[in-house]
Amino acid sequence: MKKNMFAFTLLLFFVPTFFSCSNSKNAKIEKEKAQLFEQLSSNTLSDGTRFAILKKIASILHSQDASEMTLFLTNWVEQNPSDMYNAYWLYLVALEYLKNGSAVVSEYYFERVLRDFSDILFNDESVHFLCLQNLIRISKNTRNRIEYYQLLIDLFPEKISITEFFVRLAIEYEKEGEWDNALRSYSRFLSRADASTIQIPDIPDAYQNARKMVDFSKSPKNWTFESLDALEKSIKKAITAYDYKALDSFRSKSNFFMMSWKTTEDAANSQAEFSMRKFMRGNRISFNAELDDSSTPNEAYLRTSGWNTYVGVWYLYFRKVNFPIDPEIHGRWEWAGIYLGEKL
Repeated sequence: MKKNMFAFTLLLFFVPTFFSCSNSKNAKIEKEKAQLFEQLSSNTLSDGTRFAILKKIASILHSQDASEMTLFLTNWVEQNPSDMYNAYWLYLVALEYLKNGSAVVSEYYFERVLRDFSDILFNDESVHFLCLQNLIRISKNTRNRIEYYQLLIDLFPEKISITEFFVRLAIEYEKEGEWDNALRSYSRFLSRADASTIQIPDIPDAYQNARKMVDFSKSPKNWTFESLDALEKSIKKAITAYDYKALDSFRSKSNFFMMSWKTTEDAANSQAEFSMRKFMRGNRISFNAELDDSSTPNEAYLRTSGWNTYVGVWYLYFRKVNFPIDPEIHGRWEWAGIYLGEKL
């Protein structure tokens, strides 16, 4: 009981002291804020001094109530359109809204910085660049994202991986159905020295897909079939007749591959240029009556055998053509490659 009374007595002693210290601190902050506002009203301030005062006021307001800071800075920008640091003030406003989960409002202010104010450097970093980085991350509008990527490529090539951004720009063009622009961006990507080696975590097949798209666009595409059924029947007929010339004509002339199941299609040795003649002469080739059970609406496999004594089983790989730029070709079928050996 005595112990509890002692603790209670201490509490009674320290509570007034705590509130007194707290009130004293708040009074000190309010006094400093008032002094800063008074200094800000002077007409003789240099740009640098005014910037320092505003930054300190913004910091104090943020520590008290972040919404007060955003209100103060937006009002300042509206009332002082000639302030050379307005881009930075609205950048701070945009960051605050983003921090609070208001991505739409944040995007509005990031865009205002880009549209309405000249770029400035802060801590040796471009405010426009910082805005574009954030916009790429939060924007859901494909048309806007195209603009952001293009601005980053044109204005800040030394700050980004241009190789990666050409791919990302191409993908955005694809989403918009701008296939000519997508092809141009993929071609620019392929022209980069590091295109075949770059690692993009969320786009693992970037080089392979870009190469397929560009190579296919340049090809005559005269090997495609109207349907999977037509392709399958033509392949089986040619194998039955041992007509290697027909089989050679049916093969895709763009990125046709021949590889094991463990190899990736973009491997250096997977691309195949050969005649079927050397594999058909003197061999008894057979094929399954039906396509493999793993076939899907976009891909199909036909198991064949008897091609040679080393790897006798081949799975002929058929796929639906994905080429929206040409509606007459898009959705047709092609014999795209050969997988060697039994399926894993």
